[in-house]
Amino acid sequence: MKRIGLLSDTHGCWDDNYLRFFDNCDEIWHAGDIGTPGIIMRLRAFRPLRAVYGNIDGTDVKAMTSGVLRFDIEGLDTMIRHIGGYPGRYDRSLAQTLATDPPRLLVCGHSHILKVMFDKRHDMLVINPGAAGQYGQQRVRTLVRFTIADGKAGDLEVIELPRNVLIRQDPD
Repeated sequence: MKRIGLLSDTHGCWDDNYLRFFDNCDEIWHAGDIGTPGIIMRLRAFRPLRAVYGNIDGTDVKAMTSGVLRFDIEGLDTMIRHIGGYPGRYDRSLAQTLATDPPRLLVCGHSHILKVMFDKRHDMLVINPGAAGQYGQQRVRTLVRFTIADGKAGDLEVIELPRNVLIRQDPD
């Protein structure tokens, strides 16, 4: 069994609560729009990190991450990408993958909207953890924790962080 801490859309903002809420996690996943290499380095220093870059990330962040990650963890075929969408409204770039070889778990960010949905058509769980940073319209910043065991995700928890809490821009 693995415990996963999931966040997205930090946009260069760091909150010490990330580490507090992910303290019991085995890995941390970041679904893009990281903002600065310092965010990656802090998360990597804390736990093993799987991270993809997003549409706002520069070459410095892209050099440290991937555009798409696909891997097996605890028997669960998993894909992480920044822009993915959700059942009925997937990004067009996913069409071929979903038609021929959909993962069992799709993790994405971009929208800043927390969504956890099961796609019956593709037999796939879709998780968007919302936004952990302060950039955007969201009123509440969100993180997600969950477990993966025997090819299934479960025990999903949503952690809400108030938008108006003082967090600092990551200094790199």
